[in-house]
Amino acid sequence: MSNAASPITIKKYANRRLYNTATSSYVTLDHLCQMVKDNEDFVVYDAKTGEDITRSVLTQIIVEEEAKGGQNLLPIPFLRQLIGFYGDQLGGLVPKYLEHSMQAFHHHEAQMRQYMQHAFDGLFPFNALEEVNKQNVAFFENAMKMFAPFYSGGAESMKAAASASEATIDALQTKLAEVQDQLTKLTTPPKAPKK
Repeated sequence: MSNAASPITIKKYANRRLYNTATSSYVTLDHLCQMVKDNEDFVVYDAKTGEDITRSVLTQIIVEEEAKGGQNLLPIPFLRQLIGFYGDQLGGLVPKYLEHSMQAFHHHEAQMRQYMQHAFDGLFPFNALEEVNKQNVAFFENAMKMFAPFYSGGAESMKAAASASEATIDALQTKLAEVQDQLTKLTTPPKAPKK
C-alpha cells in the first residue's frame, strides 16, 4: 500500500457488515479487494472492541478469491508448508521472508510489463507473462523448501531457480530485440532508387 495519507478506517459490526468511514457507506469484501488492487490503504477495526482485525479480513478476502475457482495463486504444497510453520521456531522469520519475496516478485513483474509495453507501444496482451509467472511460483516454492527442516537441497534449488529465471529473462530480451528489429523493418518505407 503506497498511500502517503493515513489509512481509511473500516469498521466491522457484529452482523458482519463492513462500514467505510471515509465514504460513510457499507462495503463488501469485494470492495475491499478492489481497494487493495487500487493501492488504497485501509485498516479494519472491530466496531465493538476496537481491535485491529485487518489481518483476518485480508485473509478472508484471499480465501474468497481462492474459492472463486478462476485463478488459484496458492499451491497446496505451499499452503501445507505455511501451516507447518505455525508454532515452529523459524515461524517468526516467515512473515518477513514472504514479504520480501512478494516485493521482489512484484518488482520483476513490473519490469516485465514495462519491457513488453515499450516493445509493442501498449498493445501487448501479456500472455507471455504466464511463463514468467510459472517460474516465479516455482522459485517461490523452492525458496519455501529452504525452511523445511528435512529438505537438504533448499539452497541448491533456490540457486537453480534463480539461474533459470535469469536465463528466461535473457531469452525474452533477445526475442524482444528480434521482434523490435522486425517491426522496424516492416514500418520503415523502402528507399527510392537513385536516378
